[in-house]
Formats: sequence, structure tokens, C-alpha cells
Amino acid sequence: MTVYESDLPGVGKKFEIELGDGSTLIIVIHNTGKREVFRREGESDSVKLFEISDQMARQVGSILEGAYFQPIATDTTETMLDDDSLLEWVKVVPGSSIVGQTLEELDFRNATGASVVAVQRDEDTESNPGPDTVIQADDTLIILGTRGACRSVESLAAGEAAVDDSEDHD
Repeated sequence: MTVYESDLPGVGKKFEIELGDGSTLIIVIHNTGKREVFRREGESDSVKLFEISDQMARQVGSILEGAYFQPIATDTTETMLDDDSLLEWVKVVPGSSIVGQTLEELDFRNATGASVVAVQRDEDTESNPGPDTVIQADDTLIILGTRGACRSVESLAAGEAAVDDSEDHD
């Protein structure tokens, strides 16, 4: 990503950022603090996207740089509900033995001690899925159970053998 900076005498500074898709993001910072943001597609004229004040620009900038939130990349996400219960998001990998099976066939509750409380598929979420829900590759299962029970479902979803944590299945 290339950034070009140029002075605009009597106005302020202009920054041009090549976006990689052939377009350019242009940010003009006025001496007054006002910011204008434009986008230019190829050689065509720039289109003004928005204008913000100095204070707003600083606020947005600190959010974008991560001062308020740092995303954490993980394969699974979990939330502790109490000392024994986890709510966990588990991705189903292509080739996993659970792909193509219904929740009834899988019987996670009896097999692992965990319950599937929702299935995320693309942009859709099926909460409280029925026994006839078929698991597909790249689904995300939202499961509820002990750490051991969740680990067992996670292993199955990853295409591995289930972890035997039978003492954890209460």
C-alpha cells in the first residue's frame, strides 16, 4: 500500500492511498482541522464520501488503530456461563465425520454431554436447531456444555476422534 502526501497551500495537506483494486482513497486535512474523504476509481473524478471534524476524526482514528478493541483471532470462541458451563463457537471443517449428519444422528448430548443451541451457516443463524438439522462443512456450531464436553464436539468438528471426557458429561 502506497501513501502519497502533498501540501495544499492555504488549505492543508492531501494524502492519497492506493487501495489495490485500482481505486484511491484521498484524505484532505484542512488547516481548520476539518477532514474530507474522497474515493477515486481509476482516472475518473473523485467522489466525496464524507466530511468530519477534527475531534471526530481523532475519535474514529483511535478506534481504527485499536485503542478501544483488539480483535483476537482464534479457531474457537468460548464464554464461561458459570463454573461448569461454557458456551462455545466451533467451526466444522470440510471432511469431518459429522458433515452430512443430522443432529439426531449425532446425538451430541448423549455422546459428549454438550448441546447444540444454534448453527451459524454463512450469514444465517438457526437458533434452537431441530433434530433434522443437517450439519454442513463450514457451519459454526454454538454449543453448551462442560469444558470436556465442548472439547469432544470440537474434536469431532475438526475431523478428529472425540476426546473421552466422560467424567465431565454431567
